[in-house]
Amino acid sequence: MLIGYARVSTREQNLDIQLKALKEAGCEKIYTDKISGKKEDRIGLNKLFEYIRPGDTLVIYKLSRLSRSLIGIISIIGKLKERNIDIKILTQNVDTRTPEGKLFFHMIAAFNEFQRELIVDNINAGLQVAKDKGIKLGRPTACTEEKRNMILAMLKDVDNYPFISDVIKASGLTRPTFYRHFSIDLIKNIREN
Repeated sequence: MLIGYARVSTREQNLDIQLKALKEAGCEKIYTDKISGKKEDRIGLNKLFEYIRPGDTLVIYKLSRLSRSLIGIISIIGKLKERNIDIKILTQNVDTRTPEGKLFFHMIAAFNEFQRELIVDNINAGLQVAKDKGIKLGRPTACTEEKRNMILAMLKDVDNYPFISDVIKASGLTRPTFYRHFSIDLIKNIREN
């Protein structure tokens, strides 16, 4: 029996292309996940392992859909081999029921890991270049210097802003963000002077 498995990394991504290919390949049952391939505990993959039997073939669209690391792929393939289950990769035309398929499978797994490591290295290099140029990474701060000065003035103006909730509302900041920038001790000190 051909059992399909499809996975995308995020909820926003779409499984349609994989599902269509798996149905066209003759899969009688298909399991899916919307989670990172680095995660080992995947509901769809776990259900697949509960269902699949010796002699069945696991069909996937691409090897990277099974796992994003060579260790993960080897682990999953090891579990499949122990249970006498073959694997077929549609886009790479690999079928481990043949000796060529087994060899090609191992080469593809190594290249997938290599590609992932290159992507991570490139991202890290880009982040380092940005840091070296003085580019601030991450979300911009909600409390700019200008806004901070405005809030300090409102905190001092007890007549127009008698309650801290009035200051928070006028600042446009959320309560947690406000208190992250203005501690209770700081507020008390400003209001008492």
